[in-house]
Amino acid sequence: MKRVRVEITDSKTARLYKKAIAITITGNVFLMIIKGLLAWISGSSAVFSDAANSLSDTLYSLIMGIGLYMSQRPADESHPQGHGLFEPLVSLFIATAMGTAGIVAVRQSIRNFLGKGETTVLGWSSIVLISAILTKFLMYYLIKRIGRELHSPAVRASARDNLADVITSISALIGVWGSHFIHPYFDPAVGLFVALWIFKATWAIFRENIGYLTGKGASPELTEKIARTALAVDGVEDVHRVVAEYIGPKLRIDMHINVDGKMTVERAHHIGEEVRADLESLAEVDLVFVHIEPLGYEHDDIVYKR
Repeated sequence: MKRVRVEITDSKTARLYKKAIAITITGNVFLMIIKGLLAWISGSSAVFSDAANSLSDTLYSLIMGIGLYMSQRPADESHPQGHGLFEPLVSLFIATAMGTAGIVAVRQSIRNFLGKGETTVLGWSSIVLISAILTKFLMYYLIKRIGRELHSPAVRASARDNLADVITSISALIGVWGSHFIHPYFDPAVGLFVALWIFKATWAIFRENIGYLTGKGASPELTEKIARTALAVDGVEDVHRVVAEYIGPKLRIDMHINVDGKMTVERAHHIGEEVRADLESLAEVDLVFVHIEPLGYEHDDIVYKR
């Protein structure tokens, strides 16, 4: 059976992926530059931490674009089941870069704690950070919409990262104001808090993508949805032995269906192909293998009936 996959060159899919990548890269590069300049001029630990986070986001954006391109390539002789694992693999490199940025931010904050604290000047610091908050929120809104339409874990993760960045930028702004109105050490304290947000986002990416690389199974709710989709095909009497696991960000499904044992092989084959096609049309699913058995075949698995 020849496998057909939709490539990233599909006009609508390509347009949405390119739009998401363009928004992410442009926004993060802009924020990295203005935050970096502000941190250098002001010496603020909180702003430095936030600039380090924007640097990691810029690296994330660039690598995400490469990873999405590689993961959407069709199956070939070197990768007969496709290139879906490239996306979580690249995500681990992204998480490593984010973790490095967090370590740098912690080190800078500790240095400011040990040194003589200095009051951070408001002015441009507040203007730049407020602009960053508004920019990141707009990026979150736009990327979230695209991710929902594409059903792409990487794009949705990018949207969540933008939302986390809104929180870290608000924290940096609090650090700047606290340094000015409360105490100079308020700034490095908030810088440490921002670094913790970076570590939290890093751990979330690691945990999610390790699951994709190690064959994490589908949730019970998603498994139920898969079984019900198969049962909706005319001629399928029951479904059992459903194995749905992540190979990359999408599911590979191995399942058994029971049909009337008296029907022709050709009819049974058409039913199996219809089940495969319906399941592979689901946004969460990549590839499906269907085993056909006669009704009444003994088994001890969980059975889904009409």
